[in-house]
Amino acid sequence: MSTLKTRYQEVLQQIAQAAAAANRNPNDITLVAVTKTWPVETILEAYAAGMRHFGENRAEELEEKRPFIEAQLGPDSGIVWHFIGTLQSRKTNPIADHADVFHALDRLKIANRLSNRLVENGRAQINPLPTFLEINISGEMSKSGVNCVDWENSATQRAEIRNFGKTVAALPGLTLQGLMTMAPWDAEPEFIRTVFKRTRLLADWLAEEVGVERPLALSIGMTDDYPLAIAEGATHVRVGRAIFGERHTH
Repeated sequence: MSTLKTRYQEVLQQIAQAAAAANRNPNDITLVAVTKTWPVETILEAYAAGMRHFGENRAEELEEKRPFIEAQLGPDSGIVWHFIGTLQSRKTNPIADHADVFHALDRLKIANRLSNRLVENGRAQINPLPTFLEINISGEMSKSGVNCVDWENSATQRAEIRNFGKTVAALPGLTLQGLMTMAPWDAEPEFIRTVFKRTRLLADWLAEEVGVERPLALSIGMTDDYPLAIAEGATHVRVGRAIFGERHTH
């Protein structure tokens, strides 16, 4: 078995263990294999190993990779393309055209541009784009996302995320799927877990405020902390290094 396949099996096993410990069904957790900066050959190998959800963080990479992979495997391969990076407003078109799920919506300007394009390219009616709002709950200056550092106590922060959620839910072509956040990478496990827990509580609160029928999904957890994220309710974990090894650079 290839190293990649072995690592993938190990991650699945870890997910199953973390889910069992939290009394959760591992099938409720989507593993997004983060293929950013990796060549299409690696994606094809990952596909052969059984992976179906792939995460990219640069618009131009997604725009190149998806058509290439579809030419190889056909349009009905079962692959779901997740765009997980912060998006610049001038790069919204490729995401509206090529992403199946968008994890990092942090500004209304981006939401409006995506919506316009989704109406234009015909997706708005038939295939809306499930969208996660990116929030910053850890307070790190380097992180993007809507400021929710003190959402429990700050009426201003609650109003901002509520308005953002309501607007996105109402925009043509976008579906409010859930919340995404990143924990500090070098913090204590207890602090990381608190960040994830507060995100889950915020998602519960927001679902009620916006009036969505279902619980909001949680895109939380990466290679170093996804078991902690699963313990706190992650529905999507974004794992790259644990599957593919150290980052491939162009």
